[in-house]
Amino acid sequence: MATSDDQNETLRRQALDYHAQPVAGKISVQPTKPAATQQDLSLAYTPGVAAPVREIAADPLAAFRYTIRGNLVGVITDGSAVLGLGNVGALAGKPVMEGKAVLFKRFANIDVFDIEVNADSAQEFIDTVANIAPTFGGINLEDIAAPACFEIESELNRRTDIPVFHDDQHGTAVIVCAGLINALELQAKPLAEARIVCLGAGAAGIASMRLLTSLGATRENLFMVDRKGVIHSRRDDLSVYKREFARDTDRRSLADAMADADVFIGVSGPNLVSAEMLQSMAPRPVVFALSNPDPEIAPALAHATRDDLIMATGRSDYPNQVNNVLGFPFIFRGVLDVRATEVNQEMKIACVNALAALARESVPADVLEAYGLDRLAFGPQYIIPKPLDPRLADFVPAAVAAAAVDSGAARAPYPSHYRPRD
Repeated sequence: MATSDDQNETLRRQALDYHAQPVAGKISVQPTKPAATQQDLSLAYTPGVAAPVREIAADPLAAFRYTIRGNLVGVITDGSAVLGLGNVGALAGKPVMEGKAVLFKRFANIDVFDIEVNADSAQEFIDTVANIAPTFGGINLEDIAAPACFEIESELNRRTDIPVFHDDQHGTAVIVCAGLINALELQAKPLAEARIVCLGAGAAGIASMRLLTSLGATRENLFMVDRKGVIHSRRDDLSVYKREFARDTDRRSLADAMADADVFIGVSGPNLVSAEMLQSMAPRPVVFALSNPDPEIAPALAHATRDDLIMATGRSDYPNQVNNVLGFPFIFRGVLDVRATEVNQEMKIACVNALAALARESVPADVLEAYGLDRLAFGPQYIIPKPLDPRLADFVPAAVAAAAVDSGAARAPYPSHYRPRD
């Protein structure tokens, strides 16, 4: 019988072969115009290329018409927080950025240049990315450690005229909120009244709590927990970002925070929640244990402990996978199609509502076939759409684009080929 170590070694070899063969890497650049004749070459380069150069020099927005900019996203990292591997450096983060490029192309037909930046400070990274921003129609920041990621995203949004979106923050937050809205409805718990515990006070945790408050969660009902315990107002070691969620409370440990909680959201590490903690939660709890590959509490243990819970994880082999691919490709599709200048709160909320609504629709046969299922319907085992659901490309970009137009973030009208506006 194969051991776990044998299986891990097999997977490692398969992954290395996948990335190395038949050519190194996962992406390439392909021309979109012919270059077979002298006339082709004269149009592609000199002298013909001078015509779009002059147009863009006169009007920078013309770059969206005459270059790839209108369908190009920069996926950019400093390698300081790569997956669960930590600060491996910019170059070692490149396989992940190439993987992100594959997902952008596969799910939303968006082209990507991946950029890995060696930077000794947040300011050096900001300056580098700001200086190359004219290349892109949008920027997806990835795998950048907190708290620097907050400053980097904010400053780049201030310095550029294109959306800068840190997916580890907002992509995760959007999917968490969409799933949680549906789970709370099934559990008959209003968001405004729900007591919520978030274990993990990094990029994903803080962004998720911010978005939940925008959707109606009550700040006084939120408990955020980091490695040192509950984030409370008497701690003197809090960053400005954690201080935003400091509570005036006598609760100190995760176990203290979990007692009578309606919702647990874990964006931290494996096996940090015990059966006793889960048992102490309120009736009909919602548990999002999103640490990957090993959740904060194993689904088998969670379901054995409580038969009244709704659970989500970050894994594809359990129901209700919280997967960022449900968000970022389609958010950027909507953003690029209306030439938006930012991804604002209205656009994120629109994405949340679109994802939540899609999970309540009847599931078509091709989705069932893709996942080898006979039936799938809105309920405790299905609160979030499946990543291979082709309707995502219809629901989410349309919602994001409409919100961009309505909020004044768009530089182009709502596309005529999109689904009719609600």
